[in-house]
Amino acid sequence: MGQLRSAVRRAGRTVRERWLGAVLPWTASTLTLLLLAGLLPDFRLRPAGGDGAAPLLLAAAAGAGAFSLLTAVVWPLLVRAFLLVPACVLGLLVFFLNGSLLLAALALAPVGGGTAEPETAVVVAAAVSAASSAAGAFVAVRDDGAYHRRLARLADRKRRRRGQAAGRQSTPGTVFLQLDGVGHAVLCDALRERTGARGRRRPPLMPTVAAWAAGSHRLTAWRTDWSSQTGASQLGILHGSNEDVPAFRWYEKETGEVMVCNRPAGAAELQRRAAARTGDAGLLAADGASRGNLFTGGADQLALVLSVAARRGRHNRSRSGYFAYFSDPANATRTAVSYGAEVVREIGQSVRARIRQESPRLGRGGAYPFIRAFVTVVERDVVVAAVLGDILSGRTCVYADLVGYDEVAHHSGPRGRDTHQVLRGLDRAVALIARVTEHAPRPYRIVLLSDHGQSPGETFAARYGLALDELVRTALTGPARGAEPVVLASGNLGLVSFPRVPGRASRERIDRDHPHLLRTLADHPGVGFVLVRSAERGPVVLGSGGREHYLDTGEGAEHSPLRGLGPGAVAAVRRTAGFPHAADVMVNSAYDPVTGEVHAFEEQIGSHGGLGGEQSRPFLLWPTELSAPVEEGGELVGAEAVHRVLRRWLCEARGRPQIPAGTVAGERIPHEGVPVDESRPAAPAAAPFAVESPAVRDKKL
Repeated sequence: MGQLRSAVRRAGRTVRERWLGAVLPWTASTLTLLLLAGLLPDFRLRPAGGDGAAPLLLAAAAGAGAFSLLTAVVWPLLVRAFLLVPACVLGLLVFFLNGSLLLAALALAPVGGGTAEPETAVVVAAAVSAASSAAGAFVAVRDDGAYHRRLARLADRKRRRRGQAAGRQSTPGTVFLQLDGVGHAVLCDALRERTGARGRRRPPLMPTVAAWAAGSHRLTAWRTDWSSQTGASQLGILHGSNEDVPAFRWYEKETGEVMVCNRPAGAAELQRRAAARTGDAGLLAADGASRGNLFTGGADQLALVLSVAARRGRHNRSRSGYFAYFSDPANATRTAVSYGAEVVREIGQSVRARIRQESPRLGRGGAYPFIRAFVTVVERDVVVAAVLGDILSGRTCVYADLVGYDEVAHHSGPRGRDTHQVLRGLDRAVALIARVTEHAPRPYRIVLLSDHGQSPGETFAARYGLALDELVRTALTGPARGAEPVVLASGNLGLVSFPRVPGRASRERIDRDHPHLLRTLADHPGVGFVLVRSAERGPVVLGSGGREHYLDTGEGAEHSPLRGLGPGAVAAVRRTAGFPHAADVMVNSAYDPVTGEVHAFEEQIGSHGGLGGEQSRPFLLWPTELSAPVEEGGELVGAEAVHRVLRRWLCEARGRPQIPAGTVAGERIPHEGVPVDESRPAAPAAAPFAVESPAVRDKKL
């Protein structure tokens, strides 16, 4: 009898939840229509059977019901039809699609109806969707039990679609959340309590992450390669190799093309090269998901992944995240409203910076407010929603990139009000993901990491009155027309290539053709050092005052231009000097160790891409139940070393024996984070992961 009574109570509770879930949003929509009909002159309800309160209420209820029905049936079809347009255009279409559905609902309402001007219909539809969404959320979260049951039902449906058995699995899953561009020092500042204007203690900018760092997780910094940017770091982290990625963009003489990491064709080619080099599909090949990244990591579940974005047709899964998110009109409306608010916020912050004459400062007009809003709102919401779906599905591993901080810091600087607001938003996203893991079909470990940091500083052009390409041209000795070098910028790293010189142009050849070029660059106050290759003595670093450091022999190391850039600078530059696609001349801007400033060769006052300051010091935050990344006193160096650590943690989660810190699948890793036997391929522990050829991967993608 006790079990019967419990079953009856559960059934009654389910009926009440479903009844409230249907009636309360409808009621909220009805009341919103009534209110707006009284406030907006271009919106009128058309009651049937008289002008009294009852017919008016009936007309509003009928309109709200018709709008809800059309939304549920037609909206997913509309979104799928518009899925092939650019994502930012889809975000802007949300308002207009919703308004069109409202006009159709008013025309098709079974009782009464209504009229509205098109622009008014957009406003009314947004308000009704927001009211309905808020009411539905109230029903779902009014108590923990209801929220838990709703998520459990969603998780059960997802598991059934994947053919999984019911019940909670014991093997933990892993979620890797990349906070793009958040350096170790910036994160540490965001985790500390702050002092207000009147001396009052204020909570940390990121309270959720702060609580983790103080208890359940451990925090450390790691050191990037010379190319401290997302393309090199994420390729190494997800695919285990970032060999021959000298910068964010570089010129390849054999094709005459500029390779750019954040272009779909470039990302696809870099991923293909990495997979061919390692012989491994990637970190996420075993039941993984890649969300918002440049590369797939071998995952079979993709959303907003750039390396497959160039593909078209029904097999293009990179935009599936947009459909899954925008197919819910409540999500679409909420994100669209937040998008508009973010545009207004950016314009206000830009105006405030001009009024206060903040320095350094960039122009932030044109399309930038809309780009910032898309990155910090739309892309964030879609990526987080995709991760929540992966967790509720019980996926084994997920890697997601949240890019909002990096975008804002480029234009506003790494520290300040603008970036503080983004950090708060990232913390809320992390907290939401952590809460949802409580309702997942398996336990989850959440690892936070970044791919690089950012260094502040006035741009090279603003500080010295000329850009890098202009400086190069002033030092050239009358090159023939069409023989000018290709000059590219990657943050505070510049690249100079001579297209008509086959292979790597030697120092001797450059000095013969352009005798003033190398010394002009090396002696410039905005340049920290220059890397070239001598045909006779190998790679050499040039600095001001005639300083020269030959990397192969160590000659000149005592006065090296790399001194002051950290203990790993020499190794990082030597490694890049051996890349086939290193530029003929590599130029790193000056670094001020007192202020931490560098001078970007691009229009950025927060930059990364070269050596100097916080850009080379990202962070790694991991649960204490996982093994330490390296032995005590060691340092994690390079994105490839981070890949090996993450892969080791996935092995531990799958029940394989704990691997001591500093080793990967039995391969000893010294403090600098590379295998002792450098002649061996750095492809560890592939046993639990499917290894596929690039051709097979291309077919699957």
